[in-house]
Amino acid sequence: MEQAHTPSEKPGHPPAQAILHELRTAENSAAHLLPKLQSMKESNPHLTLLDVGAGSGNISVSFAKLIPDGHVTGVDLNPNILPRARAVAEMAGVKNIEFQQGSIYKLPFADETFDITFCHQVLIHIGTPWDALREMLRVTKRGGIVAAREGDYETECIWPELPELLRFHKLMAGLMSSGGGTPTAGRQLLSWALKAGVERSQITPSYSTLSYHTPSDRKICSQGLCDQLRGGSLREKALKFHLGTENDLEEMAKGLEEWAKRDDASLAMMQGEILIQK
Repeated sequence: MEQAHTPSEKPGHPPAQAILHELRTAENSAAHLLPKLQSMKESNPHLTLLDVGAGSGNISVSFAKLIPDGHVTGVDLNPNILPRARAVAEMAGVKNIEFQQGSIYKLPFADETFDITFCHQVLIHIGTPWDALREMLRVTKRGGIVAAREGDYETECIWPELPELLRFHKLMAGLMSSGGGTPTAGRQLLSWALKAGVERSQITPSYSTLSYHTPSDRKICSQGLCDQLRGGSLREKALKFHLGTENDLEEMAKGLEEWAKRDDASLAMMQGEILIQK
């Protein structure tokens, strides 16, 4: 994501905020893009793809596997996460990929460099997402694709509705707003693309769902969020913006651990998506 973090990462071990991110792949986080990517690959096997806000690199790596004769570049504002992303690529045996630092507002590439430019859960965190889309369009080749997928926190549903989890949901939305982001980003993607100057006929919006309902998914979800509540950047920001006390955060973490153990537990959230044909 675009916001900078300062975790103490080791390349072989994901930091707290990366644990959840490493469940993400192109298949589960960019399904709206894959049919277009496949058709583009048939006419040009040497596609170039930019993943903006690549984080620990799992989506980037899965893109690289899908275009073995192409090349993927991942950028992230946070330089501390890049060693982890490179380690993820190395562990996957992927060679057609590179990672570097860069801001979505000022991408370090010339005009019309990439066939496809993609971001996932980045625009939701920033103040002027239409400017970011405009910059993504700048580095995309004429005839190429800009794609985005963003969550919408007001559509989150969770069961059972434990009080600690409802408080955690409120905390997350508050943190996003306090940091200048937009909790309802998913539903606003089309509007933002239009504000970036894109013609309506060039935009294909869609929706999908993110969910955690299997025992393994619930365990990873709970672990990642609990680690952040107990020592990650989420904790630091919650205390900084006075959105909760240390006791509040610990109660939320215990609630997440209880939720993860329940057979009837599930969580889902709508995801807004767009494809922009340049």
